[in-house]
Amino acid sequence: MKTIVIAIGGNSLIKDAKHMSVPDQYAAVVATARHVADLLVRGYRIVITHGNGPQVGFILLRSEYSRGILHQVPLDSIVADTQGALGYQIQQALDNEFRRRGLMKSVASIVTQTLVDSNDPAFANPSKPIGQFYTRAEAEDRMRVEKWAMVEDAGRGWRRVVASPKPVRIIESEAVRHLVKDGYVVIAAGGGGIPVAADEHGMLRGVAAVVDKDLASAVLAGAIGADLLVIATAVEKVCLNFGKPGQRALDRMTAAEARQYMGEGHFHAGSMLPKVEACLQFLEQGGHEALITSPQALPAALDGTTGTWLAGG
Repeated sequence: MKTIVIAIGGNSLIKDAKHMSVPDQYAAVVATARHVADLLVRGYRIVITHGNGPQVGFILLRSEYSRGILHQVPLDSIVADTQGALGYQIQQALDNEFRRRGLMKSVASIVTQTLVDSNDPAFANPSKPIGQFYTRAEAEDRMRVEKWAMVEDAGRGWRRVVASPKPVRIIESEAVRHLVKDGYVVIAAGGGGIPVAADEHGMLRGVAAVVDKDLASAVLAGAIGADLLVIATAVEKVCLNFGKPGQRALDRMTAAEARQYMGEGHFHAGSMLPKVEACLQFLEQGGHEALITSPQALPAALDGTTGTWLAGG
C-alpha cells in the first residue's frame, strides 16, 4: 500500500467573503473528505496536512477586540488552537464519510510541533504578514508595547510581520509513521506545525513564527517514508505565464525543469513558488514523485489524466 501525504490549503476552506463562518468552513471540509475517501477506497494510506492562515487571522482579530479585557495569546498557542479546531473538523468529516461508505477506518489528529533553527536568518528579517491592518498610530503602539515587527502594506495600512523559518524536523513524525502503519488516516502538521526551537539541552520552547505548511508537509512526508506528496491547491495544473498571454499548463516537470522555471520567475512567492519548492524538497529527501492539483481532481490525477507531476532528474 502506498502512503500519500496530502497538503490542503487553509484558504481552500473559505469559498468567499460571505462564507467564512465555522459552519461554512466545515461544509468545505466535508467536500474535501469525499475526495479523500475516494483515495482510501483505492487502497492508499493517507496523511492529511492543512494550512491555517485565515483561521489564525480570525483568532488574532478576536484577541484584538478583547484587548485590555483578556490576555494576549502567543502565536505558537494560536497555531495549536487552529490545529485542534481544524483537525477536529477534518476528523469528524472523514469519520462521517467513512461511515456512510461502510469503510472501517479510524482517523487520528496529532498536535504537531515543527522544529526550527533559532539562528534561521528569517528571525532577523520577519516578512510574513499576519492579522489585520492598523493605522500608523496603532502600529506604533503595538511596536512599543507588544514589541511587534510591523510594516506598511502597499498603502492599505500597517500589519504585523513574523518570521517564517524553514522547518527542520517534525517532532511527532514517529508517532505519525506508526499510526499510518497501523491503518489510521492521520491529520498532522496543521498550519506547518507549531514552531518550536531547542536549547543546548534539547529542551523545546514555542517561538513567534509561522512555518510554511507545504514545506513542513514535505519534511513530514520524507520522515515517514511517504511514496507521494500531494499539494492540493486551487488550480488543476501548474501553469507557466499564469494569467498572461501564452499561459501553458504543465503535465509533468523534472526537478531540473522546475528549477529552471523558478529561475525564470514563473512561480510567485505566496502562491505557487512554495508549493514547487516543497515538491523539490521531497524529491531531494528521496521521495519518488510529487503532484500538484486541485482536491476535486485528485482521483483523476492519480489515474494520470490531469494534475502536474514532478519527478527527479
